[in-house]
Amino acid sequence: MNKSVQQTKILRVNGTAEEEFDLLAVEEPMEIRLGHGPSGQRRQSTVSVTMRTSGHDFELALGFLYTEGIVRQHEEVERISYCQDQGKQHHNNVVRVELSAGVVVDTLRLKRNSYMNSGCGVCGKTSIDAIEAEGLQNITNGFEVEEESIHSAPGILTQAQLVFKYTGGLHAAGLFDRGGKLLLWREDVGRHNALDKVLGASLQQKIALKNTFLFLSGRIGFELVQKALVANIPVVAAVGAPSSLAVDLARRFDMTLLGFVREGGFNIYCGNQRVKLNTR
Repeated sequence: MNKSVQQTKILRVNGTAEEEFDLLAVEEPMEIRLGHGPSGQRRQSTVSVTMRTSGHDFELALGFLYTEGIVRQHEEVERISYCQDQGKQHHNNVVRVELSAGVVVDTLRLKRNSYMNSGCGVCGKTSIDAIEAEGLQNITNGFEVEEESIHSAPGILTQAQLVFKYTGGLHAAGLFDRGGKLLLWREDVGRHNALDKVLGASLQQKIALKNTFLFLSGRIGFELVQKALVANIPVVAAVGAPSSLAVDLARRFDMTLLGFVREGGFNIYCGNQRVKLNTR
């Protein structure tokens, strides 16, 4: 059976009550550890613990480190592996990312990441100011996407979601080209994890993210827009609604943001110049 799903016995009630078997999306903790420092002086730091759906764990770790600004390119990573010394209960739930000896790690950043991911998350204007301090620039490329490509994205992504078909319990993130071709997609019980998996895979595959648009299966929160901005993705679209802070952040950096992409329509919240509408 797929390691992302688990079978369980249920009592199905629908006029009658019958015992049946159902499939659940797997949710387990994953700890991300970082190996860093010069040869002979290597250190290990725990970066984050996240609840995720098993599968594509190395991509998840890489994508998380990328969107948190700890690594900037795949070449900074020597290897990624599971830690196998934690006992059976932790089997394949602890991932260690070994950075190249020359990569300098800000240990204060690691502490901030650990705190923010175990607490309330990023919130408020202070977080936006912090992002600006990281040196992000406006998205200025001439990428455009056809209206029909936006309309077709939800159906294409849904068809690709194998585990969702079994369980109905996963979020998805997908990268599309301007013509609406699905380049890469990942599923996870967490919206942020699904996106981190996609971004980690895109780093490994050297996909030019500035020439893609991102489609999300749920709503658009501030952190998802932040991650897309780090990756220089010009267009983010979703089935659900964006939050006010997500829209503020997208406008600040000239990202195109679309919500409620369903039933033949969508809302453009900012950056409409990148969407080639049929009505023009």
